[in-house]
Amino acid sequence: MLRLPHLFFILLLVSFKSSYSQSKKTGNWGIITINLPSTEKHRWGGYFESQVRTDKILFNHLYYYELKTGVSYAITKNIIALLGTGRYTTYDYQDLSDGPTIEETRIWQQLIFTHLIDRVKFEHRGRIEQRWLNEVYRNRYRYRLNVTVPINHPKLTANTVFVSAFNEIFLNNRHPNFERNRITGTLGYQFTKAFSMQTGWLYQYNNTLNGTNAKYNLTLNMTYSIQR
Repeated sequence: MLRLPHLFFILLLVSFKSSYSQSKKTGNWGIITINLPSTEKHRWGGYFESQVRTDKILFNHLYYYELKTGVSYAITKNIIALLGTGRYTTYDYQDLSDGPTIEETRIWQQLIFTHLIDRVKFEHRGRIEQRWLNEVYRNRYRYRLNVTVPINHPKLTANTVFVSAFNEIFLNNRHPNFERNRITGTLGYQFTKAFSMQTGWLYQYNNTLNGTNAKYNLTLNMTYSIQR
């Protein structure tokens, strides 16, 4: 009998297969995250994250970077609120000297709810964004379901191999209301309680006034959690 995590991964694979014909060009995403976790004992926390994205694999044709930070608060053991802000810059990789084509400042409010089914961790993340793109204001609403499964240990302790996958939808209050879908699957390793790495594939489908487009990306994510 199929359990919910099995069904989730089957749907993920079907989505990758059905979308492959739309995009055969692959880019790179590099992500570094530093967390100060919010817990029941230490309710206030925060994080900093840096991302770079390239149009081609092996980090060729750099065209995008972002810097963001936030302050978090543990409402309960399983519910974390966060207020964040960030700067997002997009270039034409064919002419970086021309300067940015899009400069965005963003503020967002976020709520994360987590729960376990056996060893499988489910994370539900809702986010409301206020965005200024080249000084034009927009709103956006996001929901992400993330599933993480440790392989060789029952929990994400040191020296644990794990797999993770998520599906995230992006909505806004302007036409077209459905803006984006982002799907990813990764393989990770928890080196210590503080440090982990993940690598995998991310598929992004964009729906804009000028049409639709899609792209695959090879991702590399490094996370360090400050221990207290």
